[in-house]
Amino acid sequence: MLTAPHIHAMVIHFPIALIFVGFLSEIIALFTKKQFFNNAAFYLLLLGALGAIVAYISGSYAGDGMTDGILQVPMELHEEAATITLWLAIITALYRVALYYFKYSQSWTKWVGIILFTALTGSVARTGYLGGQLVFQHGAGIELALPDFGSEPSE
Repeated sequence: MLTAPHIHAMVIHFPIALIFVGFLSEIIALFTKKQFFNNAAFYLLLLGALGAIVAYISGSYAGDGMTDGILQVPMELHEEAATITLWLAIITALYRVALYYFKYSQSWTKWVGIILFTALTGSVARTGYLGGQLVFQHGAGIELALPDFGSEPSE
């Protein structure tokens, strides 16, 4: 059965990858001055920000009912980090869209964009680390099923 934790686990990896590769493209564009990498960073950031919204919503549903007991503190830390990441993704994407739309290209605006993208990448890494701790250290979302020893093996 497909549950909210399954959906969250399926969608979360896309924005992580998109934002990391977008950041890598941004750094390559900074050193090579090639427009291709600048464009790739822009579009990967936009897709990553949209994916972050989906991941945040799916994570909200996945976390329902896991806020009591031993999971309360790590869940709150992950949720806090996810909220910061979501807002950084939205702000960074809107900033880059505004620069693109108004065709404003000053040296300082590029550096502000890089600083925002760097903060976003760090925030994604922290959120992912805390999410990994939830699953691998605390077993959040893990459904344990004992084997059915009474049934005949299928061949």
